Amino acid sequence: MTVSTLPLNDGNQVPWIAFGTGTALFRKDAEDAIRLALDNGFTHLDGAQVYGNENTLGSGIVASGKSRSELFITTKLGQLQPGETPKSALQESLRQIKVDYVDLYLVNHASNHVGKLKEVWKGMEEAQKAGLTKSIGVSNFTADHLKTILEIATIPPAVNQVEAHPYVWQALQPNLAIHDQYKIVTSSFGGLSSLFRGKGGPLDPVIEQIRTRLEKTRGAPVSDGQVLNKWLQQKGVLVVTTSSKAERIREYLDTQNVPELTSEEIALIDTIGGKLHKRYFVSLEFDNDSHSSDYLAFQPGHWPYE
Repeated sequence: MTVSTLPLNDGNQVPWIAFGTGTALFRKDAEDAIRLALDNGFTHLDGAQVYGNENTLGSGIVASGKSRSELFITTKLGQLQPGETPKSALQESLRQIKVDYVDLYLVNHASNHVGKLKEVWKGMEEAQKAGLTKSIGVSNFTADHLKTILEIATIPPAVNQVEAHPYVWQALQPNLAIHDQYKIVTSSFGGLSSLFRGKGGPLDPVIEQIRTRLEKTRGAPVSDGQVLNKWLQQKGVLVVTTSSKAERIREYLDTQNVPELTSEEIALIDTIGGKLHKRYFVSLEFDNDSHSSDYLAFQPGHWPYE
């Protein structure tokens, strides 16, 4: 199956769905999971320095036998050590992943670089100009963070990866307005949280109603997860997900073959989702305008696979 792509504002293309090595794989050996994902059709791998598993991500790529040209690899800048730059940090990531370049390099959290965001962004631009990454972007950036770096950026972020699902979509509107203005692709993690972590919420009957209609239209099974991933895909969102099961991995990739939601169904998910504001990977910066570095209210590695 050929995975469809989204256009980036720098002229590159990104596969619309990625296999992530955070959450359940945080600081764990990712080699087998990467092989499983690649063997079952994923081409986009999403890692990060803070995940502590870039080395085994690279081992999984090597073990899969896939050529570099077949893959799209993302990693993310963590907290800089004294004397370190975004460029030198990426060079270490490339050594760990065992590749010469990544396709996308993101600043993982603005709270790691308080007072230095502009300096860090210039360092990201240097990494791109040096050919170490094809595209650059950010993750977990609020609208204010984006405005800060856009004041000095000669290369705007291509992607902003945030927690994105119906229960936070309304809260993301300030971000999305800037994304639209600068053609920044919204990337989601935790996109299926309303199903896996928010069971019993107001969306449940809506998703079931839409799933039943899609299944009848398709003449083949459609899952609840495919309904939500289709909602994200139709909004132009880059989905980051993960699973330890081959059948679930194939199901996620098959989402692009599911019939489209109607405009009324999309609006219904938006409306009902907007009745509950719930973050599962909580960033205090989004909810309380806080600049606290204590931004994570979950314990990575203890979440189940989606």
